Amino acid sequence: MQQFPFTAVVGMDDLRLSLILNAVSPAIGGVLIRGEKGTAKSTAVRGLTAVLPRLLVVEGCRFSCDPAAPDPECPDGPHSAEQPSQIRPAALVELPVGAAEDRLVGSLDLEKALTDGVKSFEPGLLAAAHRGVLYVDEVNLLHDHLVDLLLDAAALGTSYVEREGVSVRHAARFLLVGTMNPEEGELRPQLLDRFGLTVEVAAPREPGPRAEVVRRRLAFDTDPDAFTARFSDEQDELSARIIAARRVLPSVSLSDDALQQIASVCASFDVDGLRADLVTARTAIAHAAWQGRTAVTEDDIRVAASLSLPHRRRRNPFDAPGLDPDQLEQALADGRPDPEPEPEPPAPGESPGEDTGEDLESSPDEGGSLGDGGSSGQTQLATPDSPFRVRRLEVPGVGAGASGRRSAARTDFGRRTRSEQPSGPVRDVHLNATMLAAAPHQRSRGRSGPGLLIRREDLRESVREGREGNLILFVVDASGSMAAKARMSAVKGAVLSLLLDAYQRRDKVGLISFRGRDAELLLPPTSSVEAAARRLTIMPTGGRTPLTAGLLRSHEVLRVERLRDPKRRPLLVVVTDGRHTAGDDPSRAASLLAAQGIAGVVVDCESGPVRLGLATVLSESLRAHCLQLGELAAGTLADTVRQIKDAA
Repeated sequence: MQQFPFTAVVGMDDLRLSLILNAVSPAIGGVLIRGEKGTAKSTAVRGLTAVLPRLLVVEGCRFSCDPAAPDPECPDGPHSAEQPSQIRPAALVELPVGAAEDRLVGSLDLEKALTDGVKSFEPGLLAAAHRGVLYVDEVNLLHDHLVDLLLDAAALGTSYVEREGVSVRHAARFLLVGTMNPEEGELRPQLLDRFGLTVEVAAPREPGPRAEVVRRRLAFDTDPDAFTARFSDEQDELSARIIAARRVLPSVSLSDDALQQIASVCASFDVDGLRADLVTARTAIAHAAWQGRTAVTEDDIRVAASLSLPHRRRRNPFDAPGLDPDQLEQALADGRPDPEPEPEPPAPGESPGEDTGEDLESSPDEGGSLGDGGSSGQTQLATPDSPFRVRRLEVPGVGAGASGRRSAARTDFGRRTRSEQPSGPVRDVHLNATMLAAAPHQRSRGRSGPGLLIRREDLRESVREGREGNLILFVVDASGSMAAKARMSAVKGAVLSLLLDAYQRRDKVGLISFRGRDAELLLPPTSSVEAAARRLTIMPTGGRTPLTAGLLRSHEVLRVERLRDPKRRPLLVVVTDGRHTAGDDPSRAASLLAAQGIAGVVVDCESGPVRLGLATVLSESLRAHCLQLGELAAGTLADTVRQIKDAA
């Protein structure tokens, strides 16, 4: 299928440059492309392979070995110097979000192993991507364990496969590219750090560039061959320039002064570890080679830092990405070698060292401190307190939902707990149980030949238990009884902490607030905790307390979400002091939720010396566990998980 030409992509200079630099030096570690939907992220990535240099490979090798330097441990080897070779384009391998581990790294052919006694390895996508491009669309939705395997292989340049007593190693050096829409959820910081570069893309806002994008796309759809031919010269020129940069790359020098500047920049942005320094250095070297230089300059470092540091300076998912240009320039200036100072002659009539300037230190304002002058009468939104680490709250029982880190669930990976007869195709053979089931008829009369006699009824499938992500629906009381500034700041800080925990455990989150006479769905269930944090921060307070409306709204949201995502189990978190001053008695609405078997936690925000205990009454109607606001912090509630399970 004809791909849209890479050089025909309009704008997105940073995206194209980051892909090209990785093509020049795959040691950089790949590119993570973040951006809203419909911004040609996938189009640019798929078009890259057409400008990559063609490969010379050993003919018939499934692992794309280079005839000039074949992998001595290639499973299809050893390869002799006389073995024929062939030239082919660089491969673009796409990893589907729902792929299994065996599809990524490869697997042992169990049928041959059991029936013929032959160890046969079926290579996966990592082998197919060797010396090419491995593309993961929506990488933020990929299972964590697959991302770990993927990034380990990218960092080591080697894939190790251990399966049922078989050990296979093969080369896996590829250009790793991931794309994601931040609205659908973030990657964990540990995984963000493993990508070499990151770029933010957005659709152009000016009418001219937008019209040109549409014009080119329509022309390509009408006649792909003719449109591609228009850009053939530019494609060939870019491909030749990449080849030239690869040749220059080994001769590019990184001076001690340039390395000092890189260290100064990375330290200035307070990044963790030293991977940022290494990636910035490799990117600066690649950029110098791309520009045809044999020495790294300050401009190379500036470009490298702008691509390698934005995703590494984030401390939590609520921090905005990007670098401050002024801070970058200051860091570059601080890292320059100090010039030899030249003494300045004193001015006529002055003694050396005499201070002739004015005192530039400003004096306090005479009008009083900021905030005085009648502003106290204005309503202000409560600012959330700083987030803290919370204890894990679980949904009782064992689910079978999306991969995550919260509640127990049957998963395709994780700890093997037992075996069972499969009801359909075997996904994960339990080898020991299968052999035990087949053992009684191995000495059947008339049987001969190698291997084991395996019948269909002998097959056993592994049952594994891991963790799933849940839907955490927050129902927050924003009424007047909660509106005291210090109290609401504490409440928002607690919910923000729970949101951060939900992000780390790969949950979906939703946010409902109730105040006045009704409840409002501030955020429909989503994987973007950033969006939830923004809505929480600007959530207004005041008015009466329609607790029943909040519970009924949560019941409706969970009903709809159950139809959309039936395997994802919900956890209802109600943050309130339990008061209700508008609408019907909340006990009936609470009983409706309890009858649906929805797991819940009531966070009691009541304060003061006299407490009515209304949140506890609500938790009993919901059949939920009740926690005091101060008990959410990790370490203060040793038996939280056990108590929630016992209450179910």
